[in-house]
Amino acid sequence: MSELHYKRILLKLSGEALAGEQKTGINPETVTKICHEIGGVVDMGLQVALVIGGGNIFRGLSASAKGMERSSADYMGMLATVLNALAVQDVLEKQGHPTRVLSAITMREVCEPFIRRRALRHMEKGRVIICAAGTGNPYFTTDTAAALRGMELKCDAIIKATKVDGVYDKDPALHDDAVKYTRVSYDEALARHLKVMDSTAIALAQDNNVPIIVCSMFGGHIRRAVCGEDVGTTVCARA
Repeated sequence: MSELHYKRILLKLSGEALAGEQKTGINPETVTKICHEIGGVVDMGLQVALVIGGGNIFRGLSASAKGMERSSADYMGMLATVLNALAVQDVLEKQGHPTRVLSAITMREVCEPFIRRRALRHMEKGRVIICAAGTGNPYFTTDTAAALRGMELKCDAIIKATKVDGVYDKDPALHDDAVKYTRVSYDEALARHLKVMDSTAIALAQDNNVPIIVCSMFGGHIRRAVCGEDVGTTVCARA
């Protein structure tokens, strides 16, 4: 078995990933496949924290652009991430992996409040923690929440698992000549406005020198990434 290159990671999943081909809502088959990939690295002894978006249910920024008050729209988006977190928790536990959902917005009947020291203790006990409700504040994306939780929990890397196998100079679905980046610096990612994570998240990772790895969520790419293989695109101090 390959050796782990990292001890603890923050895994960022988009809400749309849970929808599968449906585009919206939660597709149980897709969630099962994603959880199988996550469970595979947990079985290797990796400590995992998850941050999941809510775009498959409600996207605050889009609603704001259509006239909804931004803070209200963002809070609705945060609640959507809790629904996704509970769905992933259910499947992971059915697959034999103990989990805890920790929410930045208190809702004691369904999950625990996010308390940093408690989250660290859960991870040390081998539980997968799922951080829900973003940062608990409007105007911050789940990308920024992922970077923030990654720093708070002293994660060795942030892995953003997506439908594509890395970061390209343009949309590979629309352009056959799209070029994939293997490694790119934080500064270059910010200057070129590459679709890695939003600028606040990248800047936070840069300030704390935590690499961001963008890879496919399927095909064992997450396992290969945590074992130190060059998969997807790595954003770090030097390209």
